[in-house]
Amino acid sequence: MSKIVVLAEKPSVGRDIARVLGCTKKGNGYLEGSKYIVTWALGHLVTLADPEVYDDKYKTWRMEDLPMLPPKLKPVVIKKTGKQFQVVKSQLTRKDVSEVVIATDAGREGELVARWILEKARIKKPIKRLWISSVTDKAIRDGFKNLKPGAKYVHLYESAVARSEADWYVGLNATRALTTKHNAQLSSGRVQTPTLAMIAAREQEIKEFKPRKYYGIEARTDKVFKLTWLDEKNNSRIFSEDKAERLQIQLKNKPATVVQVDKQHKKKFAPQLYDLTELQRDANRIFNFSGKQTLSIMQKLYEQHKVLTYPRTDSRVISSDIVPTLKVRVKACGVDEYAKSAAKILKKDLKLSKAVVDNAKVSDHHAIIPTEQPVLLADLDDREVKIYDLVVKRFLAVLSDAYEFEQTTITAEIDSERFIAKGKVIKKLGWKEIYSNRKDDDDHQDDQRLPAVHKGNELTNIRISRTEGETKPPERFTEGSLLQAMENPVRYMSSDEKHLAKTINQTGGIGTVATRADIIEKLFNNMYMELKGKYIHLTPTGRQLLDLVPEDLRSPALTAEWEQKLALIAEGKLAKEKFISEIKTYTKEAVQEIKNSGDTFKHDNMTGTKCPSCGKLMLEIKNKQGRKLVCQDRSCGHKKNIAKQTNARCPNCHKRMELRGEGDGQMFMCKCGHREKLSTFNARKQEEKKHKVSKKDVNKYLKKQDDGFKNNALADALAKMKK
Repeated sequence: MSKIVVLAEKPSVGRDIARVLGCTKKGNGYLEGSKYIVTWALGHLVTLADPEVYDDKYKTWRMEDLPMLPPKLKPVVIKKTGKQFQVVKSQLTRKDVSEVVIATDAGREGELVARWILEKARIKKPIKRLWISSVTDKAIRDGFKNLKPGAKYVHLYESAVARSEADWYVGLNATRALTTKHNAQLSSGRVQTPTLAMIAAREQEIKEFKPRKYYGIEARTDKVFKLTWLDEKNNSRIFSEDKAERLQIQLKNKPATVVQVDKQHKKKFAPQLYDLTELQRDANRIFNFSGKQTLSIMQKLYEQHKVLTYPRTDSRVISSDIVPTLKVRVKACGVDEYAKSAAKILKKDLKLSKAVVDNAKVSDHHAIIPTEQPVLLADLDDREVKIYDLVVKRFLAVLSDAYEFEQTTITAEIDSERFIAKGKVIKKLGWKEIYSNRKDDDDHQDDQRLPAVHKGNELTNIRISRTEGETKPPERFTEGSLLQAMENPVRYMSSDEKHLAKTINQTGGIGTVATRADIIEKLFNNMYMELKGKYIHLTPTGRQLLDLVPEDLRSPALTAEWEQKLALIAEGKLAKEKFISEIKTYTKEAVQEIKNSGDTFKHDNMTGTKCPSCGKLMLEIKNKQGRKLVCQDRSCGHKKNIAKQTNARCPNCHKRMELRGEGDGQMFMCKCGHREKLSTFNARKQEEKKHKVSKKDVNKYLKKQDDGFKNNALADALAKMKK
């Protein structure tokens, strides 16, 4: 009997699929059943070959060898995970295997992971595609009942290859050109460079900002409510102190006449469901999680705990086929603090608007929502609970009734000047009850309690006061707000690029939901930007890099144009070869621009220490591992460690210590002032080990203690009860 190989993207997903398909026989890197063999990748097992594979001359970085434009890029097996590739290949090439099911992540990158493996293993067997948004047992079973033909996704694969090859041609050539031209480790790419440019643009806005003082006029009545002056354009700010002062004198001791009382019944619906970017923003704002941390936690909630759907989504709505499952999902997450809200939802008929259900706005995956699998909150750690709480509350809020209130607006005139007072009376908490009636940013303006007044009423004993404030500069980017800017970078495009605004909005900005957090992490690691508190600042290196790269690479418009064409390739409307030909032409232009540039790069981390090999001054490099000195001349490459961050703890303050020096002179140093030679530290640790009792010893001791109680009265009584 012939078998079917199912190729998953990760071991955890592979094991889930294997369990559902009844594959219980364990192999090395796979699970087998009577009909299916489930094996898995470890993310990408195949990638594009490095430049030196095409020509030995590329082993050395030289400007005269650029641009590197091999006619055809070759996929190669990644050495680090080569063993797993051989495992997957051995299952795919089995003679009893007649078909392959691709079960990698449902999206462009997931398609690339699987197809490159199949191409490298030279597999020509029929292909089917599993396309699911969650890895619950039900979703897997339903997905296998509705497998798609592999041919349907060939164009998606071509667009994934085109994206990867374009990044190779442009990214590697620009990085080598910048590095060799300026003899400094500089890297550039179509996503990371525009991201840096957006930070630079915001810093420039802040630098150029000139604060302006403004004034306001308030009128307080003896009925204890406040009226605010507005001009004919509904502005409450006056930028002239003289005008504000004249107005204050003019209105003093004058009565107010009510000219209009407007009452409106209003409804406010819950914010839309989460996509990954919105979730990363909120997690950063509320819990100070980085984008990468949030994605990592979400991945565990999806893969390991199976309580939330696929995280890498850019959709904030669900498709109509999910609607029949909503109440099952509400039951699954409706425990503990969510039980009361869940019970209310389960009793009502769900009538959902297009802000919640819209097939046209669902891309590869719908919004992040709970799965049908019941949750055990005790199984989640503290950080997982925080992310799960955000998603579940948003899910329950969207299914709950609207927040309803009556808004009253009183318009009064004092000496022909118009004043407004707003207040609201809550009629129904609706979804806000889930958030314990959390106040929104716009609530504080309208929350005063207004008395019963009518048109024509005169208000006396008015106290006129003048308020003042100052305009504030735009806020620096946090990681959350930078993720949002990457998703919608239109305001950072120049006026002649605005025609691409629609495209970049349709394609979801620069980068993808899956890669943005990694791009931000890379910019931190390359020391192009740094965190000060929660705000992101450009480093001098990052600022210089922007001056050195070609202008096109600084703008989000390049990504917009690429994504426009990649989408056409995915739809079968554009040949991949035509796109790659254009990319090669652009690469030649970009490299030429860098070659001809008269700009210079100045190291901001130069030290006074001379390199013992070539005599040039050395650079101090800081990273998570510690600090080291590196020769400024890349061709020399001499390195020397200054301080290594270790896990060794200070015996006084218990903080992590740095290891400094070399050879026998190595010494641990702590911020509190404690110093200890490495040899002394090792001797102290050996002494501590002698007096430390291991878990094994504790268990042995406890077992021995049990022997003394085997025949006591209580044990006898319990033994009789068991019988």
